Amino acid sequence: MAVKKLKPITPGQRFRLAPTFAEITKSKPEKSLTVTLKKSGGRNSQGKMTVRHRGGGHKQKYRIIDFKRNKFDMPAEVLSVEYDPVRTARIALLQYEDGEKRYILAPAGIKVGQTVVSGDEVAPEVGNALPLKNIPLGTVIHNIELKPSKGGAVVRSAGAYAQLLGREGKYASLKLPSGEIRLVLQACMATVGAVSNADHMNTTVGKAGRKRWLGRRPRTRGVAMNPVDHPMGGGEGRASGGHPRSRKGLYSKGKKTRRNNKYSDRLIRVKKKK
Repeated sequence: MAVKKLKPITPGQRFRLAPTFAEITKSKPEKSLTVTLKKSGGRNSQGKMTVRHRGGGHKQKYRIIDFKRNKFDMPAEVLSVEYDPVRTARIALLQYEDGEKRYILAPAGIKVGQTVVSGDEVAPEVGNALPLKNIPLGTVIHNIELKPSKGGAVVRSAGAYAQLLGREGKYASLKLPSGEIRLVLQACMATVGAVSNADHMNTTVGKAGRKRWLGRRPRTRGVAMNPVDHPMGGGEGRASGGHPRSRKGLYSKGKKTRRNNKYSDRLIRVKKKK
């Protein structure tokens, strides 16, 4: 995928960098694999707003994605590569030999008509899913399970990939996109290749209205408020407000939020880059 710069015939297009959607082959989703996506507008079950700046946005249908890839040793043909409104990556529609259709996260470079398969002893080719114990060292992978048979939990966003560095005992050593080196059970499944749509990070929305279409409402800067409304409010003139923090006074830049003695601390060999 690439991005395109539009001719600035409107102010909202002047700085916009838009995706080309060149890899998309089908515009409408598979109806049997979609469900209604109910929006909360940032409100909890009591109707109280617990997350600000949410609401509105275009109506969306959720695509049911197969993160487990548990239909073993049955080849599937890639029918289409599609857009998914609720995630950054593209998705691919597969049809198995028995006629069942499933969506998966589309790896970079996947093509319509290609055959993919999952299983213990399948070839480590792009789009195939297999346990970490059978993937060659140095392979680029994504959609990685943290618990066997639970489904892929990490490395699922656009352009993301991890690298298999080594094996020790019952664990495999992975380098994650954050720079963290972590141990994962070798019985966990992963998909070969990087996630598609790597240029997502290079897109520019271009105007506030497009953010509203995505369900994001405007936010007011804390330094523009009064002291009664925000810890960074008040001051003479354009005061900087000291350290950036939330309305509750929690530091928003640099403060570690990971709790001490988390169960997975023993599995982390090198902490992520700051």
